[in-house]
Amino acid sequence: MTGLRNRGAAPTRRPTVWTPELVEKIEWRRRAAHEPFRGVVGAEGLREGLFPLRTTGADVRDVTRAGERYLAALTPAELAAGRFPMDHESWRHWANGARYFLRHGLCLEDLDTARRELALHIVRRSLSDYGFRLVLDLMHLNLTVGELRGEEDLLNEWLYWFSVYGAPERGEPWGWQLDGHHVNVNCAFVGGQMVLTPTFLGAEPVTAEGGKYAGTTVFRREESLGQELFAGLTDRQLAAATLADTLPDDLFAGAFRDNFELRYEGLRFDELGLGQRDVARELLGLYVDRAQQQHARLRAEEVRAHESETYLSWAGDPAPGGVFYYRIHSPVVLVEFEHQAGVMFDNDAPSRRHIHTVVRTPNGNDYGADLLRQHHERHHRKDRTAAARSV
Repeated sequence: MTGLRNRGAAPTRRPTVWTPELVEKIEWRRRAAHEPFRGVVGAEGLREGLFPLRTTGADVRDVTRAGERYLAALTPAELAAGRFPMDHESWRHWANGARYFLRHGLCLEDLDTARRELALHIVRRSLSDYGFRLVLDLMHLNLTVGELRGEEDLLNEWLYWFSVYGAPERGEPWGWQLDGHHVNVNCAFVGGQMVLTPTFLGAEPVTAEGGKYAGTTVFRREESLGQELFAGLTDRQLAAATLADTLPDDLFAGAFRDNFELRYEGLRFDELGLGQRDVARELLGLYVDRAQQQHARLRAEEVRAHESETYLSWAGDPAPGGVFYYRIHSPVVLVEFEHQAGVMFDNDAPSRRHIHTVVRTPNGNDYGADLLRQHHERHHRKDRTAAARSV
């Protein structure tokens, strides 16, 4: 059993003292987020035409009404702080650490219970029961580590920032972001299409052994199915899938890596046997099925259409109880899972008590950016042309 690291002085709210170190870290992240957005791509560069703007039949009325009710409950000052244009750069300022880095929007801790519930209702209507439960459990575990460290003022279940983008009340593209320690969810709506990436979810610890939320545990299925999948490969398949014996330093496509170039590596999905393929699909479903049911079905269809271009890769110890990293990567989805070393705890080697995951939509559609580009080309270009003709 490892112990806790010393109590930290890292601010989670806007700091009162801006040290040179903190300023430089914030400016580095600001510069990364200010780069023109391209998206995660393979070595061949950006592939276009993967995400057509289309009518899906998905019913977004409930979540849109939830967005309208939340915005209507805010004061003018809160609206000014918690609502942004759809193309605002702060979409890309999310960060999974506990420290204050470019936090924006309204902190749930500062909202009264009624308005906090209105914000959470937007999240609930966007996600499946499973997805919403996972997000809440991770927020609860943030309080658990605060309880263990005696730092509930710095680490608690409501120290998360919520932002709304766009104009749901006008029937225009819109979205929301939930941002804080180990919970970073970006959700964009363009018509009946929803994009739920980037989504970074993590936990340390992954199980609450005491405190207010004793018994809460997360990521065990993502962990066990990942190990089952790669332990069930033949020697030849595992050799093709293995990237390294040791884990990478961190996830490749985490915060401030919106334009990361990541090669397709490992074992192709179509090289799996039927039983192996069932396990791989179930594993991928744990990430896809975080979305509300209609949108999860549409996303699953999108992902399945590229199975022949989907690669599975692995690093680490395949023995029971071992620590590992795995990746599922295609032109339309990227999933990463990794056991991490301690940050709040003092273990310097990766363990199963600290897990990070990230899901992205490669080739330019994180934040719904490609759909939004097509929306503007289809609708707003016509509006500008009509306005010019009327002059």
